[in-house]
Amino acid sequence: MFVRSVMIPKEKCVTVQVGEPLSKVLELLRREDIDALPVLEGTKYRGIINQYLTYEAYFHSGKDKQSYLEETPLSDIVIRKDITLSLEDVFEKSFLEISDFPIIAVTEGEEFLGIITRPDIVKQVKSAFGMERRGVRITFTSVETEGQIARLGELLRKFHESVISLVTFDETDKLLRRIVLKIDKSDNLDKFRENLEKSGFRVLHIHED
Repeated sequence: MFVRSVMIPKEKCVTVQVGEPLSKVLELLRREDIDALPVLEGTKYRGIINQYLTYEAYFHSGKDKQSYLEETPLSDIVIRKDITLSLEDVFEKSFLEISDFPIIAVTEGEEFLGIITRPDIVKQVKSAFGMERRGVRITFTSVETEGQIARLGELLRKFHESVISLVTFDETDKLLRRIVLKIDKSDNLDKFRENLEKSGFRVLHIHED
């Protein structure tokens, strides 16, 4: 999955121009009830602003509130000017880049294209684990040998199991790989589990939603 499939396009984003007063920024953040705003110069991306940054800058400014709001350039406060994603980046890259900030901009060069938010990331992770559908979640381990996923596929086909999600862990040089499989509930579960273990998989946990 790529960033282009998940991002909120610019037409649906709330943004602010770099020349706008801080009072408007705060008004937008409160009115729209959002955590942060992309800052643009025309259509060019110039950074991110949120309430915390404006309050922090005010604390260090030594100015009274009115002077601070009227005189402080937005460009002095914005952060993450160089931290962006491109349309062709894999979605997983957003996990690393968003860090402790609620949004990350998607750009092409300096051109602003949209954003990815933390809730977007959570939604996709929930989807990867099949959390939006009821089913049976099976956690098991597999020896890291060639053809194990193919064997799992053969078992799924043999018992006519409908897969909701499949996630693997331990992408290292460990000998064991953990696998989390979620399938629709069926009458084949006991036989499927038995054959999993006969095929070299070790079932650790089964949970039904």
